Amino acid sequence: MTSHSEASADVRGIVLAYVEAMNAGDLDRLRSLFADDCEIQGVVGRGAFDAVADIWRQLHSGLNMYLEVQSIVCEGKVAAARYVERGRWTGPFLGFTKPTGNSYELVAIEWFEVEDGRIRRRWGARDSASQARQVGFPEAAKPLVEQEEAA
Repeated sequence: MTSHSEASADVRGIVLAYVEAMNAGDLDRLRSLFADDCEIQGVVGRGAFDAVADIWRQLHSGLNMYLEVQSIVCEGKVAAARYVERGRWTGPFLGFTKPTGNSYELVAIEWFEVEDGRIRRRWGARDSASQARQVGFPEAAKPLVEQEEAA
């Protein structure tokens, strides 16, 4: 039988493996860390692994994303991680096709539930509005009031 502290240590290791694979853009390794019937939810969508894989690919090919772990808190089979996320817009990302070369830095937080040694559920939250302003996404960088007035 696994103790509560042993389970937390295992979950922490899985989260760190996730960060390493995410930073490397290694989708095959990421896929192996998630349960086959996983649920992934983030700023731009939700679904199983295949539903988010292209977005994650674009985070690397277009935004050159890198996560720096600030803290991980684990309790049993649940973990929350806080990161500094950095990157630079050098390629297409979610329909934005004219990279500015601008860099960004923001805080991101993810919540994980692990079952049988694999990530069963993952939620992500990040300051996408700050990212849009920093890298210069065309319409997303405008204040919401200006977008509504133009409609």
